[in-house]
Amino acid sequence: MAANNYPKLHNAAWPGIVGKGAPDSEPIIALDTLLRLTANAEVDGQKFDGIDLFVTAPHFDIDSDAGAVRKMTDHIAGYGLKVGSFVAPIWGGAGGGSAMGDADDVKRFLSQVRKACNIGKQMRDMGIRPTGGIRVDSSVGVEAWDADPEGNTKKIAATFREAGKIAQEYGEYIVIEGEICWGGMHSWRENVKLLEMVGMPGIVGYQADMAHSMLFVLGANAEKDRILPADFQWSDKAALDAAYHKVADALRPWTLDFHVAQNDGTTFGSGTHEKTGRHCQIDDPNGRLDVTKHAGYWLRDDKGTLTKKMRHICWDGCMFPNAVMEQQATWNKVLGAMLKVREAHGWRE
Repeated sequence: MAANNYPKLHNAAWPGIVGKGAPDSEPIIALDTLLRLTANAEVDGQKFDGIDLFVTAPHFDIDSDAGAVRKMTDHIAGYGLKVGSFVAPIWGGAGGGSAMGDADDVKRFLSQVRKACNIGKQMRDMGIRPTGGIRVDSSVGVEAWDADPEGNTKKIAATFREAGKIAQEYGEYIVIEGEICWGGMHSWRENVKLLEMVGMPGIVGYQADMAHSMLFVLGANAEKDRILPADFQWSDKAALDAAYHKVADALRPWTLDFHVAQNDGTTFGSGTHEKTGRHCQIDDPNGRLDVTKHAGYWLRDDKGTLTKKMRHICWDGCMFPNAVMEQQATWNKVLGAMLKVREAHGWRE
């Protein structure tokens, strides 16, 4: 029988920007470099199908006009790649604002969402973007949120609801990426509460990054929501499996976008990026996830049946050193791991 061809396998372009470019950090990696490395990755004759983009300069300006969008579309197509999910630059430093901020903050946040949705629709109409949502977060830290948890979650939900309405205008959908660094999205319970409060299933959903979502079991920024004890030993794989399954069971019904990733259970930040889960290389001996197995917690339901909800999945490896990211071997190893996930939890069309 032929190999599975769904979900499609994408690489991410944002690791070339996130944690890069600040005076005390490494330089940004050009989009062309990432496109070349992605297109050239190959394992047993199989290749990446596409790339997910951070719609911000210097990679892809959020203020691009129709001509610039066409030019970018043709450029990426020249590498034989499709386009998937977008990261919208909704943070204050990137032209947006806090989702729980004042009226001006929210206006800027939603303006960035609208621009990303507009570009997304154009790329869909051109045929290069068959799948993918618009990724956002609350654009605020946990400490600020903690001043008024109930009130602030209501504000964030209201902003996300407006983002969902904008997405609907363009035939798009919003995916919120829960991480321990984002206020109101820093624990598995808070993410579920927020998504239920937004109340737009299928339009405003969850983007599950395997590594970031695993940090929830440790209650890194939400001690009351920790599942594993403070003295947890990583050698107890059954306990980790059970705890991680609990997180996935709670968030899977909302999940519309999925990132394959590995982490070592520690937190890390670089450049201007606040401390969050540390992605590590796919073959890092300190990696805590069984990537193929744990991906199934998200791609299969609680009974083990394939959901087939994710038409593409993406590798996410932020804040790796440039020397690692600029090696072709890095991306061949990543592609090999992605192929194993697809063979275990994919299908053929």
